[in-house]
Amino acid sequence: MFMRKGSAQWMPCTSNNNHATCKSNDPCKSNNNPSRKRHRRLCVCGRLRPSNVILFILFFITFIKEVIMSRTSKYLAILSLGVAGGSIYLIPYIRYVFYDWQLEALSITNTQLGVLSTAYAIGCMALYIPGGMIADKLSTKRCILISLLATSILTGILSVASGYGTALMIWFLFAFSTTFVFWGSLMKTIRMIGTEQEQGFLFGLYYLGNGVTGAIVNSVALNLSSMGADGSAKFTICVLTYAASTLIAALLVFIFVKEKLYIGTDVKINEFKVSQLGEVLRNPTVWVFAFIIFAAYTVGYSGGTMFTPYLTEVVGITPEESGVLSIIRTYIFYLLAPVSGMIADKVFHSTSRWFMILFTLLALLYFGVLAIPSTASVTLVSYYTLLPGLFGLALYGIMFSIASETRIPALIMGTAVGIASVIGYSPDFFMWTLFGSWIDKYGGSGYTYVFLYLGIVSVIGIIASFYIRKRAVAAQMQD
Repeated sequence: MFMRKGSAQWMPCTSNNNHATCKSNDPCKSNNNPSRKRHRRLCVCGRLRPSNVILFILFFITFIKEVIMSRTSKYLAILSLGVAGGSIYLIPYIRYVFYDWQLEALSITNTQLGVLSTAYAIGCMALYIPGGMIADKLSTKRCILISLLATSILTGILSVASGYGTALMIWFLFAFSTTFVFWGSLMKTIRMIGTEQEQGFLFGLYYLGNGVTGAIVNSVALNLSSMGADGSAKFTICVLTYAASTLIAALLVFIFVKEKLYIGTDVKINEFKVSQLGEVLRNPTVWVFAFIIFAAYTVGYSGGTMFTPYLTEVVGITPEESGVLSIIRTYIFYLLAPVSGMIADKVFHSTSRWFMILFTLLALLYFGVLAIPSTASVTLVSYYTLLPGLFGLALYGIMFSIASETRIPALIMGTAVGIASVIGYSPDFFMWTLFGSWIDKYGGSGYTYVFLYLGIVSVIGIIASFYIRKRAVAAQMQD
């Protein structure tokens, strides 16, 4: 037993007479002690009250639960956004998976199918910036939900539509439902949910959910399509599956994305003014950010797909073998995006530093293709082409996380993302035509120009990342 003596020490209690000595000396029992009430609440014969111990334990459990739930809620919100991003873009790009069925169902030609994609791309480019500005003025969650529901409705209409004219109108409207306010709101929400120290992991988690959603929904659609009697019926089943996926995504966003999760910003709705667009355009960091997205998209995702025809036309493996390697480069390595984010956050404590390393590795790998001798082992060359895919998706999967280091205010993040997206995704307008012209003109030697171009763009990425890092360090020193 112990007794309380004075107000600062614990002394052994040696009395066996029903703690008489303890009681007589216990400040909790002394009516003359000014701190009597305070001590009585805490101790019984020099000990903590059992009720207080229980309350402390309950408080500790509640605290731990809140910490765990807050982190779990954050991750569930990011994964829900990943499902949203992974499902909403399936339908505009359905030709990537169900090309022939789309031609049959819509009764269109290959050229007309290409025009559908062009109309969608033009619409997206025109809407990135105004959509980002509107996203800065409205609730981002509401913008995401409206976009998902609108896409589901348009997809449902597509399931019963036929003819080139109707399809062209629907594909142009897809630019409004999948890009207009959706894209800027999506990127801004991810940016606001996490702190600057965890942006890499959260964007990696988003792209993980994105990739897994695409794989699952396409697998389900493909399995269900077996119930169709012909290509047109199979296409309709796939379209309805896509419509269901966007509805499910809307439900997940409604449940798990809560604006109380937004941290690190005091941005309020309607604070952004159109007059601030000039401020965004005059910010050099916004343009450097845009060129990083351009470089990451070019060498981290799009450019790597050129290894598929390179392996069949130059190296000489079969299309089936090249297809397997393409799946690994395009989908399997996507699963490592959260790991890349953790490396940026926990190892380098800076996305820009990690980007400088990744861009350097990609530059060496793309330039390295030019040095591969014609007598090199086919197996070794095939495995070599996996490396740009590995480091490329490590870069592409977290490319927007560098926004936290740009010090672009969250107030204008939607607009900044819109500008960055216009420049960042512009390779879709010219790169494939450029690559195709080189290959058509020079044959297998045309790939020399392709990989030289990708290596040069990687160097641009190094320079842009270094600039962002330099600005971030200068800002930290001022803080």
